[in-house]
Amino acid sequence: MTLLHSSSRLIVKSALQSTIKRTPTPLAFASSLRSSRQPTAGIVHQNRSFASGSAPAAPSLRTSRKQRARGITSTPVVEVEGQEPSHAATDDTIIHEYPEEHEFVVGDLGHSTDGPEVDVGKHSKRTLASFSMTEKVCVVTGAARGLGNLMARTFAESGANSIVILDLDEAQAQHAAVDLVAWFEEHGGAKKGEISAIGLGCDVGNEDAVKSVFGKIVDKYGRVDVLVTAAGIVENFPATDYPADKFRKLMNINVEGSFFCAREAAKDMMRREAPGSIVMIGSMSGVCVNIPQPQSPYNASKAAVRHMASSLAVEWASKNIRVNVISPGYMATALTRVILDRDPDLRDAWVNLTPMGRIGEPEDLKGAVIYLASDASSFTTGAELLVDGGYTRT
Repeated sequence: MTLLHSSSRLIVKSALQSTIKRTPTPLAFASSLRSSRQPTAGIVHQNRSFASGSAPAAPSLRTSRKQRARGITSTPVVEVEGQEPSHAATDDTIIHEYPEEHEFVVGDLGHSTDGPEVDVGKHSKRTLASFSMTEKVCVVTGAARGLGNLMARTFAESGANSIVILDLDEAQAQHAAVDLVAWFEEHGGAKKGEISAIGLGCDVGNEDAVKSVFGKIVDKYGRVDVLVTAAGIVENFPATDYPADKFRKLMNINVEGSFFCAREAAKDMMRREAPGSIVMIGSMSGVCVNIPQPQSPYNASKAAVRHMASSLAVEWASKNIRVNVISPGYMATALTRVILDRDPDLRDAWVNLTPMGRIGEPEDLKGAVIYLASDASSFTTGAELLVDGGYTRT
């Protein structure tokens, strides 16, 4: 594995080592991509579609009662006049440079291949058939990389034949779609032409753009069966310093973007009088005030997504359109790896505050998204799956 570092650009090249057998049988919950690696540096993305569900990171100015109870000391925010806080995770902090074909950012795509060879996608014949995504048209926003990309690839691994990758940057969305198909044909057991994936550009916070892109999806595939709203941004500022324009931008993308996309998907499902599944990516930050980072607007946006999903679930239940939420805890995403590499003490704090004693891996979300997107959850709507290692239960 080679780590390339140039100024603020971070790229990891990783050789494809593992062999994944793609079958239309369901994804086994016990199967994961976890290898022996430790979380490594990744990328904070410049566009609007990174790590929307992972709880963001930036140390607070003081130690909380919960921290003191667990023997954790605070790490002050380092501020320089004219600059954002040193740990602020914003979409302007680090420039994203998309890897060349067959180069993978560790932890940023659906199948990380560093470390020992792993067996993924080899499913038990006795796995419930209702977990299969075969013949479903799956749309994932913010899917050029990060958690969204992992979920798009998880659908392919679980048998989906038609996958749409939406992202603010259309070129990167198209690159991700081409790479997904090539990867599964070369390494995942898919026959040539078995998987169709397209990448489309879309600003999810722009209502007209969302209407237009869903029209293109229906023109291409005839329908939308599954939608995952993974596009989102996070910024960490003390509330007293939070710029109004950044507040509006965050709410527009995280809240309005989720609503606009869910609405267009539901319209298609209603038009066809067909069932469907919408999975919104929330965060444990919408359930509790996680520490130590200052992020009131982000927390509020994820709380809004959470309640919006519940409301839409009830409103659309009679149409057999299910709306559910996955709320991740602290995840070793590309975004958080950059921050945690700068601040090992923060990593220790997150681990100590999580009852399971570790930070989640993106692969920990694969079973959750397949359950909620597939027919296995046909009587589940308005639910929230907390994938947080028990954080919100303490």
